[in-house]
Amino acid sequence: MAAAAALIGVSLLLGALVLLLVAALGRGKARGAPAAQPPDAAVANGAAAGRTREPKRPKLPSRGRREKLPQHSFAHPLLAAALKGHSGSVTCLDFSSNGKYLASCADDRTVRVWSTRDFPEREHRCLRANVELDHAALVRFSPDCRAFITWLANGETIRVYKMTKKEDGSFTFTAAPEDFPKKHKAPIINIGIAETGKFIMTASSDTTILIWDLKGEVLANINTNQMNNAFASVSPCGRFVASCGFTPDVKVWEVCFGKSGDFREVVRAFELKGHSAGVYSFSFSNDSRRMATVSKDGTWKLWDTDIEYKKQQDPYLLLTGKCEVSEPCHIALSPDARVMAISCGTNIIMYNTRRGEEEERFLNVHGEYITDLAFDINSRYLVSCGDRAIRVFHNTAGYRAVMEEMKGMLKKATNMATRERLQQQITDAQSALDSISAKKD
Repeated sequence: MAAAAALIGVSLLLGALVLLLVAALGRGKARGAPAAQPPDAAVANGAAAGRTREPKRPKLPSRGRREKLPQHSFAHPLLAAALKGHSGSVTCLDFSSNGKYLASCADDRTVRVWSTRDFPEREHRCLRANVELDHAALVRFSPDCRAFITWLANGETIRVYKMTKKEDGSFTFTAAPEDFPKKHKAPIINIGIAETGKFIMTASSDTTILIWDLKGEVLANINTNQMNNAFASVSPCGRFVASCGFTPDVKVWEVCFGKSGDFREVVRAFELKGHSAGVYSFSFSNDSRRMATVSKDGTWKLWDTDIEYKKQQDPYLLLTGKCEVSEPCHIALSPDARVMAISCGTNIIMYNTRRGEEEERFLNVHGEYITDLAFDINSRYLVSCGDRAIRVFHNTAGYRAVMEEMKGMLKKATNMATRERLQQQITDAQSALDSISAKKD
């Protein structure tokens, strides 16, 4: 009996151990087994079958950081430089009146000032002015090159920055204590400062142009009556403001001041009439004696504006040419009026103004639509912007135009001093072309 009882006890003990072992194995499988999910769940989220992954929470965008897109690649034999420093899209360019500096602004909350002397070099240094709590959409140098004004994209107003030169040649930038008051009711399309230093212009996309003094007081309100304004600017001579828009003309006003410098009035000066559709843009030569226009009708026109409008003289049409047009479209007339550049989309085409022939064609210059186009004050370079880079082109068309014009004058010149001067200009232009050609090779 005792043996039987001992056998039963051992059997019960073994059974209990087996049950404990089975239970332990079951719990281990439960911990390692995948959670139940549809068969296609693993494919949908890219996870391997049999493994679970918590759903990812969307990342919040970090403040002040932008996702950088790949830099657009562009190469051309006439590309003198690509100015890279902005981390956002460049929206506006402006050369100083002394020709030493180029200002650029972008949606990266900075304005940068570049030295034109560095354009031919490999390295391009710039000075940076930060735009606090906003970004500049437009920028313009003051006539004395000691300040610049910006249009604030969010604040919708003018902010003035003073430039103070340090001993090492660099600048410090200080914003004025107060911005201009908000007056416009529609988006701004352009701003400008008169070369005389007497007034500032702002133009909006409705039909409004405001003339301000330098302290931020409105002197005059111009209604262009053009349905909408597409472009407006101050003439380089500082006498005129002009606008174009839905109507097929360009209207020009003179901003008049008294002998003591006090503001008097704004009067209609003249109009450029001849296009059959709305005008996209226009540009003045440096002496304001020539203007160029480009229209939705697929043509550009060159005008003689060296007139006395008070004697009822009208501008004279010098030349008309056909061109490809699409929005956005910009036009730039070189300061010496010998060359004209038109940008449509991401392309730029250059024409001579002697016969209207196409001289150069630059395609896909920027990764985004071109936002600004300008010649430097000496007509040596053409600059454009549209993405994060600023492209600087040699104005070879301008050098060729100088040579052609001077050779024609040389044939007629009889005075020895005049002939020597003309020959020197021809030699200088040819030397510049040879230098550019050598760099291409």
